[in-house]
Amino acid sequence: VAYKEAEFNMSQQFETVIGLEVHLQLNTKTKIFCSCANEFGSLPNTNVCPVCLGLPGALPVLNHQALLSGIKVGLALNSQINSFIKFDRKNYYYPDSPKGYQISQYDFPVAHKGFLLIKTGTQEKRIGITRAHLEEDAGKLNHENALNCSLVDFNRTGTPLIEIVTEPDLSSPQEAYDYLNTLKLTLEYLCVSDCDMEKGSLRCDANVSIRPVGTKTLGTKTELKNMNSFRSVKVALEYEIARHTQVISSGGKIVQETLLWNDEKGVTVTMRSKEQAHDYRYFPDPDLVPFTIDYKLVDSIKAELPELPQAKFIRFVQVYGLSDYDAQVLVANQAISDFFEAAVKEYAQAKKVANWMTGAILKEVNERKIDIRELKITPQALAQLIKSVEEGVISNLVGKDVLTEMLNTGKLADAIINEKGLAQVSDDAALLVIIDEIIAQNPGVVEQIKSGKPSAAGFLVGQAMKKSGGKANPKKLNELITRRISNA
Repeated sequence: VAYKEAEFNMSQQFETVIGLEVHLQLNTKTKIFCSCANEFGSLPNTNVCPVCLGLPGALPVLNHQALLSGIKVGLALNSQINSFIKFDRKNYYYPDSPKGYQISQYDFPVAHKGFLLIKTGTQEKRIGITRAHLEEDAGKLNHENALNCSLVDFNRTGTPLIEIVTEPDLSSPQEAYDYLNTLKLTLEYLCVSDCDMEKGSLRCDANVSIRPVGTKTLGTKTELKNMNSFRSVKVALEYEIARHTQVISSGGKIVQETLLWNDEKGVTVTMRSKEQAHDYRYFPDPDLVPFTIDYKLVDSIKAELPELPQAKFIRFVQVYGLSDYDAQVLVANQAISDFFEAAVKEYAQAKKVANWMTGAILKEVNERKIDIRELKITPQALAQLIKSVEEGVISNLVGKDVLTEMLNTGKLADAIINEKGLAQVSDDAALLVIIDEIIAQNPGVVEQIKSGKPSAAGFLVGQAMKKSGGKANPKKLNELITRRISNA
């Protein structure tokens, strides 16, 4: 059954409560408790050892860089960093978990009591972060093969994860979508992960329930898994909210369970009954000694945090005078925002640079499907091109063609302009020859200008541009045409 939220007047009966759990794969060189390579795409079961396979006698050792990355994430999420750290065993059996338990953190996570500010439309909202804890990933089951059986690849086993859990502060699928995008951008700025959902570097589970409007008691929740994009999270939540509403409105009860989202069919499917914390029988891992964190270390990591997206957005608006839209587009990618600032250092007209960045440059990046750092153009070269356009050396239209040539060849704007003879003609004598011809050919337009319609001069400018093969300076043309006609 494909439930549709529109069928139920939710706004008058129920309100939605959503909490999200995001698993972020850290980009350390090795796994969290052993020296196996932490890399994607290797042949199955080649990056494994006795430690990550859980063989008898093998002892785990914490990856120091994973701990530092966990602290960095916690600080970026405005969280408190625990001074006492310990790891626990989360006991459950599943074929892709060779040890029969997962090393995680239960009552003493790396970070807790944080928040993230999000924006939905024009409304800003503070989303509480319950905890951010370190743990190891499980392996990966492959059910699609010619042998008609399930195969397991343990390469991912032991990959360092940080799980970020929100408070139940989200009240709509759109807020969940906006939170995930804000979180992902923040994490990308920290450079602790590639955040690639296709590789499984960023995964999200959602807990959702509904309750009568005005009540405080939480309703029975269901957990949604197997969502491979933020759009899928949004759509799955919309479906599940509508299902909850229909069941409760019909006098039924929601069963607490874990559900899989079938993106192709657009429905949720029961996976298993939802476990409680006691079902996992958490206990301290006897092979990993608890330890304390020196707050000097925390302070040093905090001092090295990069400028985060929200702070950069505010600075771009206040310092560079950009519109909210331009600032948002530029800040949405750290490499693009860095490119923009480097270009502004060479050509101080920030708005002009922003126009090229959000227009022609991003168009080329998207069409070529590459990172801006892979373009054959430097910020300095872009600044030179913009300067050539603004100073009237070439027209804006020709500038776009020059940009394409720069991206294809890696040549500088000046070299391309000289080689192809693209510089605009600004010599009065040369332009007046063209203007006199155009004026003679269009007496009716000339009369319109003389009778008080100066906008008609635009037609003459266009005709003169055609005659010059696009090389005439349009500003100069307009000036000379106006002067010629007024003096006639």
